[in-house]
Amino acid sequence: MPAVNLNALPDGHERWAHIPPGVYSGCQLGDFEVAHVRIPGPLDCTEHYRQAGMPGGVCNCPHYGYVFEGRMRCTYPGTDKADEIASAGDIYYWPAGHVLVYETATVCFELNPAAAFHDFAGYGARAAAHTGGDGSP
Repeated sequence: MPAVNLNALPDGHERWAHIPPGVYSGCQLGDFEVAHVRIPGPLDCTEHYRQAGMPGGVCNCPHYGYVFEGRMRCTYPGTDKADEIASAGDIYYWPAGHVLVYETATVCFELNPAAAFHDFAGYGARAAAHTGGDGSP
């Protein structure tokens, strides 16, 4: 699949049942996972990452992206690195070792290294299995 329309990406719920339908649509292109992410409202991922058992309670996947709508904050717990903000119209890069806080409903496009993203998604699936609920952010 050398090209795909952003609005035609398959729903991530089809691959990872713990991701609610309509929140994440994506596929792997080469070594990257490409995604259209739609977070419906404010969401602090701190507790999700902790419950998922992510080492250090932080996301292990770097994210490259573009924000169409909304505002997100990237924090770096346990470091002296300042929070970073991305709002509509911004291109961002969040290195591994972060926690995301969606301050408003947010729509973005992301490019993630596929291996790191699949590892991240696996943590969410394990959290959902342990809680019996929705283990996704």
